[in-house]
Amino acid sequence: MSNIQKLAALEAKIPEGIQFTDTVVPDQLPKFSTHVDIEGTSASSSVLPRDPFQLREGVVPQERLVELRRRKKSKHIADYQSRQNDLINYVLKPMEEHTEEARLDEEAARLPVKIAVWASLIMNFVLCIIQMYAAISSLSLSLLSTGIDSVFDIGSNVLLFWLHRKAQKLDVNKWPVGGARLETIGNIVYGFLMGAVNLVVIVESIRALIAKQNDDLQSFHLPSIIAVSAALGVKLILFIFTFSLRHKSSQVQVLWEDHRNDLWINGFGILMSTGGSKLRWYLDPMGAIIIALGVTISWTRTIYGQFELLAGKSAPHEFLQLLIYKAATFNDEIERVDTVRAYHSGPDYFVEIDVVMGANTPLWKAHDISQQLQDKIEVLPNVERAFVHVDHEATHIPEHRRLP
Repeated sequence: MSNIQKLAALEAKIPEGIQFTDTVVPDQLPKFSTHVDIEGTSASSSVLPRDPFQLREGVVPQERLVELRRRKKSKHIADYQSRQNDLINYVLKPMEEHTEEARLDEEAARLPVKIAVWASLIMNFVLCIIQMYAAISSLSLSLLSTGIDSVFDIGSNVLLFWLHRKAQKLDVNKWPVGGARLETIGNIVYGFLMGAVNLVVIVESIRALIAKQNDDLQSFHLPSIIAVSAALGVKLILFIFTFSLRHKSSQVQVLWEDHRNDLWINGFGILMSTGGSKLRWYLDPMGAIIIALGVTISWTRTIYGQFELLAGKSAPHEFLQLLIYKAATFNDEIERVDTVRAYHSGPDYFVEIDVVMGANTPLWKAHDISQQLQDKIEVLPNVERAFVHVDHEATHIPEHRRLP
């Protein structure tokens, strides 16, 4: 039986007509282990996890994958089977192990994340002063664009830091769902401000192009170029440091994107400012326009992604498969899995699961089983809340679905 047939056998417990959104968010996919457990033994335990659907038999040995990759026409098959191996091991891994790994990752990343946040805040403050000096002393529109971006970097750091602390201290009686979405809202507001300021830069640069009456080059100001070059070097160090931490914290994710954008902003600003004083005068205002447009486009993409999180975009399909499998195999009293949904509410997921138990199941038992399942799910990584609903049949219209 193939891997797909085995997963299909599992999903046969779900009535026809139930569909799951399998849109995948790349920066938020579950992190699969690169170790494939050929013998079916957990890497952290000698006890085999429960496998009632015999998914483990579908794991393709590593030797077979290596053999397939040697054949030019079979590489895509090897890649597919490798992904299936990862998915099977991911699904079979006990929920306690998922939770423990997430806890250990969080503990290991706590200090580096704190260093990344504070280092970005302090260095952005210093670089803001340096780059504004460069922009004012050189009167270069390209360097002015980089200087404005550095000013807003400070604003971004302060806003994210304040919102993160605010989210942790919100009164749960006034804000029952918590403050996880505050950072998402802050990113959206900040993105609109960035777009507005860069629109001003674009307008001023266009005016400079139109108002220029001669072909005189602007004066070359070496200290300004050196100052922005130093900022470029610092941003490169911060970019490298935050690269491996970008999936550990939403704060660091935004900071990493900011450092990434500043690399080309500062590099291109130096190039166009120098070109405006050495080659053609119009290179400087053109550079300012290009930088401002680039920053605006980058933040527009960020805003779009943040809006998707607020709007309730579905969790990755692999995570839905994990929830389906764990719900279907959680307890023998669960006869079917009716509906499984997992969707964003800010950076984390809300999970809804409808299960079917026998009509004669005692209320206390139905409650205890569903409560235990809910508790297990709520400690999974990236899960903010979980709701488990119990019914005695699956022929009705799914709960919470809007009728046409």
